[in-house]
Amino acid sequence: MADRIGRWSVVISVLGALIHTASIAVRAIAVDAVPWSNMYEFASVAGLVGIVAFLAVLWKLPTLRYLGGFILLPVILMMFLAGTVLYSKAQPLVPALQSYWLAIHVTLVSIAEGALMTSAVLTVLYLVKQRHDRLSAVPGYQPGSVGSLAAKLPPAAALDKAAYRVVAFSFPLYTVAIICGAIWAEAAWGRYWGWDPKETWAFIVWVVYACYLHARATAGWKGRAAAG
Repeated sequence: MADRIGRWSVVISVLGALIHTASIAVRAIAVDAVPWSNMYEFASVAGLVGIVAFLAVLWKLPTLRYLGGFILLPVILMMFLAGTVLYSKAQPLVPALQSYWLAIHVTLVSIAEGALMTSAVLTVLYLVKQRHDRLSAVPGYQPGSVGSLAAKLPPAAALDKAAYRVVAFSFPLYTVAIICGAIWAEAAWGRYWGWDPKETWAFIVWVVYACYLHARATAGWKGRAAAG
């Protein structure tokens, strides 16, 4: 019974992703351009990518199927925020955004950040599972509700590996996205980098993930050290 429910949950997730894709396509037709020129549209695309990234993980690691609820939670919160706070009506692009760099830059950023959101959720679940495994070795340990949930999670090593693979996929896309954004900024505003808040935080995030991948590749960081 549980296996059947799990399979249907994946089917419903795929159906939801297809409907979400259709809504983005309708928005694109309405504005006659790529539909991610504002925060509402960007959040919508990033949420879709988060689900697609998780479905891609399932393709390789089907045992992680029942973690879909954890992935859906931040996506639902993001879409709720987008629909209530960030929503804006479809409208033509302003002149500064009328460039093919919009499609390239924002597409890459949306894919990378949506996938990194999936990686973040998997990392949190890894920490929960790893803590449960460590406490389970203590005599007299009585797991609470979180511990009972952690006991049902896949092995900690599988969660850590899945999170790493998603980051390894996303980081090159994020790097190219930043480079394309700088080129677009020079064409639109006459400067490659202005250190505005979005550019600054994009650079900080890039440095963090670069250090993460470098540490795993050279220092052998895995598990809790990498997740922390």
